[in-house]
Amino acid sequence: MSSPNVTDLTDANFESFISGASTPVLLDFWATWCAPCKMLTPVVEEVAAENVGKFAVAKVNVDECPAAASQFGIRSIPTLIFFKGGEKKDQAVGVMSKAEIVRRLESLV
Repeated sequence: MSSPNVTDLTDANFESFISGASTPVLLDFWATWCAPCKMLTPVVEEVAAENVGKFAVAKVNVDECPAAASQFGIRSIPTLIFFKGGEKKDQAVGVMSKAEIVRRLESLV
């Protein structure tokens, strides 16, 4: 991952990251072969860089973390899931604007 503000999750650290976050969490399910995912990556990185300390942002590679992807029934990517207090609050599939991602995160503050 090129952004220091985005955490790469694995099946091993997935649960502890989500449950341990003190801020709303944006989780981006993606894969290296997914063109729309590549389009969304810089948007997710901008959200992370511009909201350090306000939101936690992480990415889950569905090919490397099948348990996490299966747990949330990920069938299409990119899928963004929004969490608060360790609980899933919102979900969206496909490329989204930065403004829409931030709006959904701010609704959880």
